[in-house]
Amino acid sequence: MGGKEEKNRIEAFAAPSSTEMPRATKRRRKNRGVPPPATFDIDALPGSTNLTVLEAAAVIRRTPGALEQWRRDPNHPLKWRYVDGRPLYRVDAVRDYLSGCDKTPKRPQSHNARGGGRAAPP
Repeated sequence: MGGKEEKNRIEAFAAPSSTEMPRATKRRRKNRGVPPPATFDIDALPGSTNLTVLEAAAVIRRTPGALEQWRRDPNHPLKWRYVDGRPLYRVDAVRDYLSGCDKTPKRPQSHNARGGGRAAPP
């Protein structure tokens, strides 16, 4: 084997410079924000249609991470099911959840930031 050929092989496996990171080893991070509004009308879909996590999050205007947290609570009003290991939400369940959100009365917040009915010390 020639020395020149051996050198090229070694250089091919050399560590990259400390300022650059190869694109393949860079970890891609999840988009944890609220997805853009849904491009479809949920009222026009049949009730048996399944929505993905991103589609359901877009309809109810929450983050996919919030839906993931809600799935940890088996008594959460937004119902889901797993198909091939992926959570799916039926359109009927999303509609029921949205209608339940509209009916819950919101308690007005008091001006006291500490709560508990006590005033802040002077």
